[in-house]
Amino acid sequence: MQKLSELDVTNKTVILRSDFNVPIKDGQVTDSSKLLASLPTINYLLEKNCLVIILSHLGRVKTAEDMPHNSLKPVAQALANIMRRPVKFVSHCYGEEVKKIVKECHNGEIVVLENTRWLDYPNKLESKNNAKLAQFWASLGDIYVNDAFASCHRAHASTAGIAKYLPHAIGLLVEKEITNLNDLIQNPPHPFTVFMGGAKVDDKLPIIASLLPKCDYLLVGGGIANSFLRAMNQDIGGSLATEDPGILAKLKSFLTTYPEKIILPEDFIKDGDIIYDLGLNTINKYQQYIAKSAIIFVNGTVGKFEEEKFQTGTINFFTSLAKYGKRVIIGGGDTVAAVKKFGFGDSFSFLSTGGGATLEYIANGKLEALEWME
Repeated sequence: MQKLSELDVTNKTVILRSDFNVPIKDGQVTDSSKLLASLPTINYLLEKNCLVIILSHLGRVKTAEDMPHNSLKPVAQALANIMRRPVKFVSHCYGEEVKKIVKECHNGEIVVLENTRWLDYPNKLESKNNAKLAQFWASLGDIYVNDAFASCHRAHASTAGIAKYLPHAIGLLVEKEITNLNDLIQNPPHPFTVFMGGAKVDDKLPIIASLLPKCDYLLVGGGIANSFLRAMNQDIGGSLATEDPGILAKLKSFLTTYPEKIILPEDFIKDGDIIYDLGLNTINKYQQYIAKSAIIFVNGTVGKFEEEKFQTGTINFFTSLAKYGKRVIIGGGDTVAAVKKFGFGDSFSFLSTGGGATLEYIANGKLEALEWME
């Protein structure tokens, strides 16, 4: 893949695919993290006197009623506020009017087109990587830059198709993500510890299977820990856990194959018979493994941190990571949100902007959209 620094973009019109899929409430962006993460690439292009045309999706558009609720207009305004400079917003992302507006823009300007997934209604042109749509977006510029790491696990028209028709490169954010995540998949230092938490084990099974042969220890929390315990026929009451016999059998096989690697919790905070958080004994136990690790990958939290009475385990776990972890990489949107919520945003080596993309890249060493960038 060609890096942005390896491509001559000076005075060019650049089609920049960013990830502006941010939370919005009452017309206001409530978390600007993804906008801030996009700034290095945008500023680099502006320094090269580029006209920057930004594409992004926002939410899912399955009906006409979904379109106004998933407009990038407030995101464009939030970007303008952050950058303290004008950002032109175009109220659609396809058609002659879009082409006309772009042609009237000048180098050094930023233009945000409307949500690419507006083109998913009614025929899913964006999500199905429609060639005509990709060609239209390519026709608006001279260069294509993909800086939307969190969207790179899907080959859509805006994340992949455009690359077929323009000189292209990955942006600075994608380059940073790959560099940091490669530390986990290409000869990681040892001891290498993984923590996997969160509600569902089903969609994380591939990454657990991928990491177990590579890591020295796998610590678990949340519904994933409960599922492992259920696989061992332990009583977890009404706690959240998989009931799929095939997945339970797979978890049991992991425990048989890697009995020294998989570290299970031993005490809990419950409401009735339902586990919602990990107890202090478990956190102290996990801390022993954290303290001797050279690198740690964290995906998920140890409990239901959204509720105040079940935050203690997650806070204590993050405190241990911050105190003893030598190199800590945080992956997953909910995990990053928890890290920031409890004031640990500057405590760890790297916070990945990708959710599913982060996990898929670690599991497979590749992402579908990035294969189009080769």
